[in-house]
Amino acid sequence: MTKKGKLIGIGVGPGDTELLTLKAANVLKTVPVVFSPKSAKEKESIALSIVRPILKERKDYKRLMLVEPIFPMIEDKEELEKIWDSASEMIAQYLNSGRDVAFITLGDTSIFSTYSYVQKRLKGRYEIETIPGITSFTACAAARNEALVEQNDILTVVPKIDDRLENVLDYSDSIVLMKASRNTSELESKIEEKNRPKDIYSVQNCTRENEKIIEGFSNEKPYLTTTIIKFDD
Repeated sequence: MTKKGKLIGIGVGPGDTELLTLKAANVLKTVPVVFSPKSAKEKESIALSIVRPILKERKDYKRLMLVEPIFPMIEDKEELEKIWDSASEMIAQYLNSGRDVAFITLGDTSIFSTYSYVQKRLKGRYEIETIPGITSFTACAAARNEALVEQNDILTVVPKIDDRLENVLDYSDSIVLMKASRNTSELESKIEEKNRPKDIYSVQNCTRENEKIIEGFSNEKPYLTTTIIKFDD
C-alpha cells in the first residue's frame, strides 16, 4: 500500500522573498507538489511570486508540479464552501499518491489564511505540518521602525470594519486594519474623530519594491494595504 503524502502549509510572509523562514525555504527546495491559490485565472498569485526565486533554484524545477486553484474573492459562503471542498479533494488526490504537498499562503498560516480552509478539511485524514510566516502587520511596524504593542498593551486585528468597531476603539491600545482597501471615508472619519490621542499610519505593499508608508489613511488603497492605529493614552 502506498504511504500517503504529507500536507505542509507554508506562510510565505508579507512580500520579500528574504523574509521566508529557513524551514519554509528548505521545504520548497524539495517538495514535489506546490499548491498556490490565486483570486482569478488571469492573475498571478502574490504568494507564488514570493517563492518563485526559491523554486527556480531547484534542479528539477521543470518537473515540479505547480497547481494554481482559483479562490475567488467573493462573500457567498455556500459557493466558497464548494470551492474549499474541491481544492481539498484535489490536494487529497496528490496525498493519496504518496506525494507531499506544500500549500503556500501570504503572511502567516494561522491568520486569515486560505490554507486554514483546506487544513480543517484534511485534518485527521493525513499528516499535516504547518510552518508559520511573518505577518503583514508585524512587517508594517518594522518598516516604520515602531513597536506594535508594549508592556500590557492590547492588540486587536480587524479584518473588516462593522458595528463592533466602537468597542474596539474604546478598549484596544493598538488596532490593525487588515485589507484596508475596504475602508470607507465615513468609517475613517469616525476613527479619526475618536477622542483618544492616536497615531495612524498605513503601509502599502509592505516589504515589496513598491512599498509606501503613509501618515494617516491611504487614499490610493491598493489591495495590499494595512493601516495601524496606535493610541497614546
